[in-house]
Amino acid sequence: MNQRSQSLFSMAVFPCVLIVSALMVASAQQQRYSNISLGSSLTPLKNSSWLSPSGLYAFGFYNISNGYAVGIYLAGIPENTVVWTANRDDPVFPSNVVLLLTDDGRLILKQEDRESVVLVNPGQSIASASMLDNGNFVLYDSSRRIIWKSFDQPTDTLLPDQRLPPGEEIFSSVSKTNPARGIFRLKMQYDGNLVQYPVETPDTAPYAYYSSGTDGDGNNVSLNLDKNGHLYLFNGSFILSNLTIGRYRTRTIYLMRIDVDGIFRLYYRSLDPQGNWTKEWSPTEDKCAPKGLCGLNGFCIQMDEVAECECLPGFDHVNPGNWSSGCERNFSMEGCKAKDQNVSYEIRSSDNTVWEDANYAILTGTTNEDCRKACLEDCNCDAALFKDGNCRKQRLPLRYGRRLQSNSNIALIKVSTTEPSTQGDLGNSGMEIKKELRLDILIISISLFALAVLILAISGIYVHRNHVGRYKKISKYGNVELIEDVGLRAFTYGELVQATDDFKEELGRGASGTVYKGILTNNGNIVAVKRLEKEMAEGEKEFQTEMKVIGKTYHRNLVRLLGYCLEGSKWLLVYEYMSNGSLADILFNPKNRPCWEERIRIASDIARGILYLHEECETQIIHCDIKPQNILMDEHRCAKISDFGLAKLLKQDQTNTYTGIRGTRGYVAPEWHRKLPVTVKADVYSFGIVLLEITCGRRSVDWSLSEDEAILEEWVYNCYEAKEISKLVGDEEVDERKLERMIKIGIWCIQDEPSLRPSMKKVLLMLEGTVDIPVPPSPTSFLSAI
Repeated sequence: MNQRSQSLFSMAVFPCVLIVSALMVASAQQQRYSNISLGSSLTPLKNSSWLSPSGLYAFGFYNISNGYAVGIYLAGIPENTVVWTANRDDPVFPSNVVLLLTDDGRLILKQEDRESVVLVNPGQSIASASMLDNGNFVLYDSSRRIIWKSFDQPTDTLLPDQRLPPGEEIFSSVSKTNPARGIFRLKMQYDGNLVQYPVETPDTAPYAYYSSGTDGDGNNVSLNLDKNGHLYLFNGSFILSNLTIGRYRTRTIYLMRIDVDGIFRLYYRSLDPQGNWTKEWSPTEDKCAPKGLCGLNGFCIQMDEVAECECLPGFDHVNPGNWSSGCERNFSMEGCKAKDQNVSYEIRSSDNTVWEDANYAILTGTTNEDCRKACLEDCNCDAALFKDGNCRKQRLPLRYGRRLQSNSNIALIKVSTTEPSTQGDLGNSGMEIKKELRLDILIISISLFALAVLILAISGIYVHRNHVGRYKKISKYGNVELIEDVGLRAFTYGELVQATDDFKEELGRGASGTVYKGILTNNGNIVAVKRLEKEMAEGEKEFQTEMKVIGKTYHRNLVRLLGYCLEGSKWLLVYEYMSNGSLADILFNPKNRPCWEERIRIASDIARGILYLHEECETQIIHCDIKPQNILMDEHRCAKISDFGLAKLLKQDQTNTYTGIRGTRGYVAPEWHRKLPVTVKADVYSFGIVLLEITCGRRSVDWSLSEDEAILEEWVYNCYEAKEISKLVGDEEVDERKLERMIKIGIWCIQDEPSLRPSMKKVLLMLEGTVDIPVPPSPTSFLSAI
């Protein structure tokens, strides 16, 4: 039976089946629910779950590698298969946490000495809850109406009677033992198409690796699964497409899941204890089909039925146990070398591999050798993709790589080479000269080594005495310790009072405290001293731990932390002094505003600093307060980010600085207002607002302007949609292509949905013009406020 015949058959039979099924489900649910009343609680180690009436499903704690998560799992089979996880972006909790349905009608997680986590927020008071026998966990109001259900919030799994409605998507997990959101998604689009994409990509064809091909069939199409394993697309009236036919099996349960490898599959399992999960269906057997499986600079090879990841020539896996972390160079790339006899780089090929085409230049009518030479001689070229006479120059990273069995694509990669030996026969005289040179080098080396040892010994004695003396001095003023392994100085409060002339010259105020100008007495260096005036969330030990983390961060676009003071309630931080004030001081001052090219450079500086905090420093740091006032300018007007790391030290309400602002978004990502988990994408949102301010040379909110222009992000998108972006810069002469690029990046960064925002690495690549920027959708963040 072909697909059209199946659809016609379904149109005739399905309405009857729906009626019968609905009656059966309604009857079953009237009889099969467990009432969970207000005041009920669970703990991981005792009374850990609420069971459905039959005992098949459970809602509660389940064990993961480094703690406990809250979710729904099949308790009626030995392996306790998890089908839903709460608080997915931060799922791990310790053993002393308590899950509580409070007397005032909230479902929360309580933990000693920490803020409670609101697990479910239906928007109205909860009166009771139930774990149903179909795997749906529901919350009721006082009239016994369902006000929230887990079936409406799927994570990576669909159960029978559950649907994926239009516009919704499910995400793979990080791994089989980590239920956090992974790198693949399955989306039921409004156009009727069921599509799979990597995360953090737009919903456009170049990024898709599976499609149901049902686009154009209406905006009310949903993905459905019934009790017999029938997986189908339904538009409310008839079935558009049968993904599976379905098969009745006694004492059997079905589920559909998007697996860690990015492929969604239908499984079934007998409810007998000896049963096992068996794959019923999947859209592909090609394990390399999911784009991004091997991470950046890695490519996928399917060996029989197993996918393996390999790196480009000259690259190694970042984490051999986690392919999705990608590959990095195993050599240092220092740019172009002089054209002399010493060859610095060579081209190696990776045959039959295909990649995302993110070229910055295309050479046509070339040969393989021409392409190699062109890339080798181009400072900006890291790789070239050659096929059928076309040479596409690329910058790293390369994405979505895979090797095909027979293909004419060749990836040409620029790699470092070892210094070649001197050409020709030196002869005996040459050998004697080399021996004499080696002897001279040996004597000089030994002499220098002896001198270095002597200097180190003298320096060690001096430093030791100096540290002992300083430690004795500091101990008089309280429990202040030096932080080991970090170049931070522990100041006494008296030293900082003297340095700031009793906190005389104020440089600025922020949510966390006031900054004063100071001069260190021991070396005369000018510094900025921040006196933390807000209550701290952490104690002394935790404070010093965070200081150790912040002290290890060093980047040219971060303000350097030089030291700290911790004496009782007096907590102060000492930073390098920025002579040109903040970005706000120069950006919003028409007399001092940077030129267009300088503004582009400043935007790139800020992006590099945030990227370092997110991905490159030893411990990931989410800034939580990116704004022009926290971006300082040094004597060369190089932008440096300040106040990073303070979000973790300040109490939670201190970091949420702008939640009281009404009618504007400010710099705060929408997830702050919704009390959702805050990730690095919150910083991306704030950067997007700052980028639009830099581009347009004005504040994000300016009520002195007309209503249409007062809210910057609204005005920007309206101008972009109307193809009138020149209005945004007035009479200023700018490069229109660069202006459009900056505007498109800004709109992508301020998307209401965090998963649509690009990573800071992608943002930087877009700013540098090394990747294409798709047409951004409406941010929608301001639409809900209208």
